Amino acid sequence: MSIAEEEIKKFERGDCGENKVFYQAMEEVIYSIAPLLESDDKYTKHAILERLVVPDRIIKFKVTWMDDNQNIMVNTGFRVQFNNSLGPYKGGLRFHPSVNEGILKFLGFEQILKNSLTGLPIGGAKGGSDFDPKGKSDFEVMKFCSAFMTELHKYIGSRIDIPAGDIGVGAREIGYLFGEYKKITSTYEGVLTGKPFMFGGSLMRPEATGYGAVYFTEQMLEIEGKEPLTGKICTVSGAGNVALHAIEKLQQIGAIPVTCTDSGGTIYDKRGVDIQLLKILKFEERASLEKYLVIHPEATYIPVSEYPEGGHAVWDIPCYAAFPCATQNELTDVDAQNLIVNGCVSVTEGANMPSTPKAINDFLSHKVCFGPAKAANAGGVAVSEFEMSQNASMQKWSFEKVDNKLKETMQQICTRVALTAKDYGVEGNYVDGANIAGFKKVADAMIAEGI
Repeated sequence: MSIAEEEIKKFERGDCGENKVFYQAMEEVIYSIAPLLESDDKYTKHAILERLVVPDRIIKFKVTWMDDNQNIMVNTGFRVQFNNSLGPYKGGLRFHPSVNEGILKFLGFEQILKNSLTGLPIGGAKGGSDFDPKGKSDFEVMKFCSAFMTELHKYIGSRIDIPAGDIGVGAREIGYLFGEYKKITSTYEGVLTGKPFMFGGSLMRPEATGYGAVYFTEQMLEIEGKEPLTGKICTVSGAGNVALHAIEKLQQIGAIPVTCTDSGGTIYDKRGVDIQLLKILKFEERASLEKYLVIHPEATYIPVSEYPEGGHAVWDIPCYAAFPCATQNELTDVDAQNLIVNGCVSVTEGANMPSTPKAINDFLSHKVCFGPAKAANAGGVAVSEFEMSQNASMQKWSFEKVDNKLKETMQQICTRVALTAKDYGVEGNYVDGANIAGFKKVADAMIAEGI
């Protein structure tokens, strides 16, 4: 039995239920770091894995608020503070009906290694609620955020835990949360990132994850001796901040992104998608992508119901580079095979763990350049830390300065991951390289601070 198998055997899964994605992420990391465990027994001796996969604490609380019809509503709030060996807890808040403890444990665990890879002094955490902002009035969202912060404020602080946004939590929600925090504590501090610019937010925070994924891909292709993205067809899934800003950056560097998706289906525009129209549909009107055809009838809309089970239309469109930017496990082994057959050279994860384990194995076995989420989508948390720095010094950085620092950070992450993979005998495997590099830094800090 290998070291990786021995370590996994220690964690009895049983009926894993809502912890399924957490165990998936945990097993990926354990198998990836096997070369490190085999080369140095100090990590086993200090029980680092056993300590790392258990959060420092899981905070669960009731959120009671009143809707526009004077009905009392009850939701559940969470904060999973996973590990602060490298710095204060850092990770987003997600407001979505799918939120549960297992999802947040998965996201928090990934956040530890992602934050470690940035080289910035931040630990890992995640939080949120099963509250759904969709269909709610601004007043209802404000009332919920106020009630949520009434509980959350007890556990956060600028040197303790600094939440950010995630799915369902944008500048509007962060603004309401920050406003309530100030009312409760009477302090003006950088306790949240992703704030509106007028009261402490950083320029480029909405663009950061999408832009960062493209910067990572450019560096990865250069390291691996592949042609650059300029002039190449790219496919992108998702219709949120990450997807639309990945599309925007791809267009800025001369690539041709031809797709965008939402829960209803896929838009395919072979000339290159209209990013300004997509922003209006998704950020202003919050409408279905099907409305894209009203302005561009020459494009194609493929409903989810029209594509065979087990695959997705967006990944059956020939492309040079693919960017899954929607949600976890969205890219299946069927999708991976379609991408490989159609000649895809590069896949970069903009979302958190969007590719299934089988899909990842397919990409690696066929030598497709694969940028894993914990490395490739670290741009968001990097700019969040830049916001923390600006708040601490009461400064405002220009868009150009933030963009340059983001690009430099993503290039450094990619290079570090590539070199780590080479050092441990898995050259070209950015999954193993990212997991080893991220784990080693956190593990060494945990050993240094004792138990």
